[in-house]
Amino acid sequence: MADDEARRVLYVIVCAAPAAAEVAGFIRLAQSAGWRVFAVVSPLGRRFVDVNSLASLTGGPVRSEFRLPWQPKELPPADAVVVAPATFNTVNKWAAGIADTFATALLCEQTGLGVPVLAVPQTNDGLARHVAFGRNLDVLRSMGVRVLFDPAGPQGRVPPWEQVLAELRDLTT
Repeated sequence: MADDEARRVLYVIVCAAPAAAEVAGFIRLAQSAGWRVFAVVSPLGRRFVDVNSLASLTGGPVRSEFRLPWQPKELPPADAVVVAPATFNTVNKWAAGIADTFATALLCEQTGLGVPVLAVPQTNDGLARHVAFGRNLDVLRSMGVRVLFDPAGPQGRVPPWEQVLAELRDLTT
């Protein structure tokens, strides 16, 4: 078995929020911790990242769109998923089971399969206080999703990537 095939597989799902521009830092940390990382970026999230740079970093394609039936599957089965940053829109669609983008469909599927998932929302204060957001974070938690979000904390930023990695480690051990 090749070394790459022996490593655990992590999907990093990136949505359209400011922290997306820094997600390469998290990917590097996860790789250093032994994960084989595959990046999936929401359609709007593509505006926040350098897709070519992420592809080079991960050594594979960055998926944003559904594959066509005759196209090969590019993603091996995941051992874990981190969605960071998770936007207000993604959290609400995911909790409701709306799979209208590849990113939300993959989140719905992986949650249904029982794959460990860590969500790291990033939103502004007003959206963080919206009743649907809090309710849907609770829905995700009830489905087994670990949510790294402090509603009383400052919004608009995610925790340090080292904290996200520590949370992933705790979730998967």
